[in-house]
Formats: sequence, structure tokens, C-alpha cells
Amino acid sequence: MQRVSKSEVRSRVQAAGLRATAPRVAVYQLLLESPRPLSHGEVVTQLASPDWDQATIYRNLLKLVEAQLAWVASHVGGVARYAARHGDEEPHYHPHFSCRTCGAVECLPKARLASPVDPRWREALADAELQLVGECPSCRETASAG
Repeated sequence: MQRVSKSEVRSRVQAAGLRATAPRVAVYQLLLESPRPLSHGEVVTQLASPDWDQATIYRNLLKLVEAQLAWVASHVGGVARYAARHGDEEPHYHPHFSCRTCGAVECLPKARLASPVDPRWREALADAELQLVGECPSCRETASAG
């Protein structure tokens, strides 16, 4: 993902009707710039701010989801992973690969999912998820080397 300016992130947060607090802007900017969905723990680790506790980060993730600036991209292994919504894009109709060994989640955007052809279903569709679960190339290499 490309860098997004802090002022642009602030503007998007405010346009969604939220206060642009420092932790909220930092969390949203991290999600916008991440090439893959992140768990709460990964967000905490990557932000590594002594000023914000884990609960603050978690509440901000929930607020961003509620404001439709972010969404829960994966629940594999009982761990929610969050990704930013990018503008007025179509719903996120592509599968994700989740590694059952290391927990990494990767978007597979070239493997697009078709939306339902029948307009009754297409209009009723709120979200779509397809999780492909297995062992990522890195974990497979580690396992075969050891």
C-alpha cells in the first residue's frame, strides 16, 4: 500500500463523523498502509506507543468498523483481523488466505469473487467472505528445512 498523509487520514475520519484523536488517526493510517489485514495484537505491536493501551487500540478498531472505515477481514482461529475500506469501493469480494501455523492473513485480490447475478440476492448482500486456510509458503519452507 502507499503512504497516506496524516491530514488525509484525519479528514477521512472526520468525514465519517468521528473525532480525529491521535490514536484513532494512527490506527486508521496503519490499516490504510498495511498490505494485509492486521490483528489487534499486530496493531498494538506496530504502533508501539506507550501513550495508548491495548483497550484504547481495540476501541478505536471497533469505532473504525462501526463508521465503515474498516472491516473485519478474517476470523480464522478466533482472531479478528482488520483492514481499511478504501473509499467508495465495491464490497471486498476477494478471498483471503489464512495460515493456520503463523496466523498470517494475505489478500488474494486476483482471485475475485463474482457477486450474485440474481438482483434480488445482489441487493440483499451485505458482505461476503471466503477464507482459504492452509500453510503459507514461509511456514512450508521452514517445515521442510527443519
